[in-house]
Amino acid sequence: MHNEVHIVRAQLQDLINEARHNQAILNRHQSLDLQLIGAHSFRELLQHIFVTLAEICELDQVSLSLVNTQHNLQEMLADLKIDKEEFPFLLFAQTETDLQLAGQPLKKPVLGEFDQTIHQSLFACCFEQPVSVAIIPLIRQSKLIGSLNLGSASPERFVSDMGTDFIERLASIIAICLENVINSERLTQIGLTDALTNVSNRRCVEQRMLEEIARARRQHYSIACMYLDIDHFKKINDHHGHQGGDEVLKEAAKRIKAELRLSDTIGRFGGEEFVVLLINTSHDNAKHVAERIRKSIADKSFLLSMTGLCDVSLSIGIATLSDNHNSGEIENTAQALLLRADRALYDAKEKGRNCVCEAPDA
Repeated sequence: MHNEVHIVRAQLQDLINEARHNQAILNRHQSLDLQLIGAHSFRELLQHIFVTLAEICELDQVSLSLVNTQHNLQEMLADLKIDKEEFPFLLFAQTETDLQLAGQPLKKPVLGEFDQTIHQSLFACCFEQPVSVAIIPLIRQSKLIGSLNLGSASPERFVSDMGTDFIERLASIIAICLENVINSERLTQIGLTDALTNVSNRRCVEQRMLEEIARARRQHYSIACMYLDIDHFKKINDHHGHQGGDEVLKEAAKRIKAELRLSDTIGRFGGEEFVVLLINTSHDNAKHVAERIRKSIADKSFLLSMTGLCDVSLSIGIATLSDNHNSGEIENTAQALLLRADRALYDAKEKGRNCVCEAPDA
C-alpha cells in the first residue's frame, strides 16, 4: 500500500511538473505574441522575429522571405535607413512562384529534414545549415506575402507528421503584424516625402538634422550640410514649360541621391532647392561628394519628354559641423549649420554658378 501511494505521488508530481513546464512555455509564447503585436516599426518587428522568436522558441536558424513584386519593400528599407547588413536574414522574392518548394506552391507549412536542393536558398544567409526545417507560408487575404523559415540542429524538432496548429497561428500573427507595420511606415513616409521628386520634404530634413546632430554629438563625429540650387531654373520653366521643369527636378533629385550613401539624407527644401546631410563626414570628403554631385548634373544633359535635351547645372554651398563645435541647443546648432550652408550657396551664385563653395569653419 505504501509503495502504491509513493507511485501515485510520484506520478502526480510528474503531472504537476509537466503542467508547470507547459504553462511556462505558454507564458513565453504569449509574451512573444504581445511583443510582435506591439512592434511600432518595421525595424522593431524584424528584431522580434529574428531575435525574440529564436530565443523563446529555441531555434537555431530563422529567416524571413518577403514577396517584393516591384521593389517597393527595398525602397522602403532605404527610406528607413535600414541597411541589408543590419538584417542579413531578411530575404526578398520577386513573385510568389519564387517561394515554391520542389515546384509546389507554398500553401501549408512544410516540415521535415533539411534538403539542400530545396531549402538552401532560404538558409544560405544563416551561419550554419539546419538539420530539420519548417517553412511556413505568410498569407494575407488569400495572398502569399512571404514565408517564415525556421531551422533546428535537432532532427526531431521538425518532422513531417507533427501538428502545425501553433506555427500556423504564429505565421498568422506575423503576417498581420507585417502588413500593419509596413502600411504604417508607408503612411508615415508619405507625410515626410516630397510628392514630386520622391525624396524627403523640408519637414523630414529638419527633423533628421536635429536627430543627426544629437547622434553626432553622442558619438563624436562630424557631419556636413549641403545647400543646392538649380541654376537659372526660371529660364528652364520658361523654355521647357512647367512639365519640363518638373522633370528636371525629378531627374536632379535622382542624380543627387545616386551619389549619396544610405545613411545620408536628401530633401527638397522648396522650389528648386535641395538640402543634403552627410553623416560622419569630414570637410574634405563633403567637398568631394559635392563636386561629384555637381558633375553628375552638369556633365550629362537632361532628356525631357516634350522638349528634348536640356542642359542643367547646380550651385552648391557646404558647411561642416565638427565635433569640437557641436554644442549648445540642438535647434540653434541646426539653424546655424543650415544658415552657413545657405550663405556658401549665395557665394557660389556670386562666383558664376555651377560651382561649389565652402563656408568657413564655425
